[in-house]
Amino acid sequence: MLTYRFIPVTRADYPMLQHWLSQPHIGGWWGSPECEIALFKRDLDTGPTDMRIVWADAPFAYVQDYPAHFWPAPQFAGLAKDARAIDTFLGDPAYLGQGHGSTYLCQRATELTKAGASTIVVDPDPQNTRAIAAYTKAGFTPLEERVCEDGDPVLVMTFTPGPTK
Repeated sequence: MLTYRFIPVTRADYPMLQHWLSQPHIGGWWGSPECEIALFKRDLDTGPTDMRIVWADAPFAYVQDYPAHFWPAPQFAGLAKDARAIDTFLGDPAYLGQGHGSTYLCQRATELTKAGASTIVVDPDPQNTRAIAAYTKAGFTPLEERVCEDGDPVLVMTFTPGPTK
């Protein structure tokens, strides 16, 4: 199994991240590239978010994790106090459909569990079937559909450590 590296985001990564966010396969699941980069800049300076570039033979994806209860996020109500939420996107379209997403998600979630988080959670849009399939293959199990802070539905899924299915 390929081992991925999770390299901390730096300001030098912003052009690459902005390019990735402008790719058609990401459209609709994340905000505008300009808005997201502004959030990355804010979080890199002051936020609790651990932002990483995912590397295989080259950088190809972005993953972040943060305390699930840090921001108002009603979809995470009732989860453990130490729960960590993950957000991610596979940026380089050349890596789509090859199983990288589920494999690096499993590796990262396992690392977070080993670091002491009792619960790892994701909250994809219920219509984002590609993301849900990757999360499921990585070891996430649907908990239930809930409403997030902006009123949109999300599918809350929690991680169970184990091998990629």
